Amino acid sequence: MSIADNIKRLRTAENLSQAELGKIAGVTDKAVSTWEAGLKTPRMGAIERMASHFGVPKSAILDDAPIYSAPTIPAGFEPLPEMTTIPLVGSIACGTPITAEENIEARIGIPAAWRADFALTCHGDSMAPKICDGDIVCIRKQQEVENGEIAAVRIGEEATLKRFYRQGDTVLLQAENPTFTTLVYANHQLDEIVIEGKAVGFCRGL
Repeated sequence: MSIADNIKRLRTAENLSQAELGKIAGVTDKAVSTWEAGLKTPRMGAIERMASHFGVPKSAILDDAPIYSAPTIPAGFEPLPEMTTIPLVGSIACGTPITAEENIEARIGIPAAWRADFALTCHGDSMAPKICDGDIVCIRKQQEVENGEIAAVRIGEEATLKRFYRQGDTVLLQAENPTFTTLVYANHQLDEIVIEGKAVGFCRGL
């Protein structure tokens, strides 16, 4: 865009009259009119005052490039999704179940589309290579999950992360790592099992 277009765009974006912009730039409204008509160009002092008022660099007035333009996303990249924050709550076992700590350690940012309610730090490698020791797993609170889904399951006062299967009156908690034995619960043992929620995503540092 030309200097004339840039000045007019800045002025109209704030609903300023030519007289009001003239006071900002230290000139008359007639001078502003000649700038916007492309008949004359403002002096550097006037440009500096306008740039300071609008909070833009002088190049936004002088350059032919548009003042406001969306950043170009390089090929092969996608824009960041809408984000939200959830509490990081204690830890959860990915090997032998460990006691779940119920204190909130921090809040972390995750994609809002996951619709997660809280996150847990995993310990152990029973869910490797999909979920590894130290990964933060995001959980959506729900009392039931489909067979084969990864769930945060509380067993008494302990918690673990496993693939959940229900076969009649029997519940199987299966590790992703084939070297780990599947945990089997039946009959009265089912009274101690509570599904805390479904794993909907995880975060991993490099």
